[in-house]
Amino acid sequence: MSGTRIWLIDLARSIALLGMALFHFSYDLQMFGLFRPDGGQAAFLWYLARIVAGSFIALAGVSLWLAQGRVLRWPAFWRRWRVLVLAAAGVSLATYLAMGEAWVFFGILHAIALFSLLGLLALRLPAPLILLAGVGVFWGSTILPGLLEWNLPALRFLGLGSIRTATVDFEPVFPWFGPFLLGLGMAKALDRLWPRIARIEGPDWLAWPGRHSLAVYLIHQPVLIGAIWLWITLFGPAL
Repeated sequence: MSGTRIWLIDLARSIALLGMALFHFSYDLQMFGLFRPDGGQAAFLWYLARIVAGSFIALAGVSLWLAQGRVLRWPAFWRRWRVLVLAAAGVSLATYLAMGEAWVFFGILHAIALFSLLGLLALRLPAPLILLAGVGVFWGSTILPGLLEWNLPALRFLGLGSIRTATVDFEPVFPWFGPFLLGLGMAKALDRLWPRIARIEGPDWLAWPGRHSLAVYLIHQPVLIGAIWLWITLFGPAL
């Protein structure tokens, strides 16, 4: 399926982007003092953030199988991986300059870059075993932190430390490699169905954001923050 856009996958990314924008818009409103969520709203936003992150990561697992599952295309893989790493580095630098200690050192782009490398090791495993490994990562994230001490700064990306990590975006290996493996395993299990799925089409505008998900991810926050700042400048601190 390499080289073929699948409308349903792009649509799924578009929906995830919409959820991401909704969460970040609420976060930005809080940052400007324009929104203080009550208990129910805060719980909704907490779950929304995790559903959106899990969706992006699972879709990255699906995409790895579609692009590399049958034949490893190393030039294409490394080209995409380099873009991810550069984008992740840009996010780290920008948040370090803007937020100091809350900077993003292992956010969703960092996670997808690492998981894409680790996922290569799982490509040739049977689909049920990949799915089982995904469940195992979730299980390990609940068991291992209580058994081991992983609080060294260099190991924070594993997500097994007992000390809370102060960062605005954090998708560590445990548990977030779990959704990636589940997406990869599901894509492999459905391998014979992908030609049929690829024939499903819909409105191009619905899939357009998903086809450009990285660009949308990188620019949406400056756009949202700029729009809120402009509103406050023109109309005052009220919505």
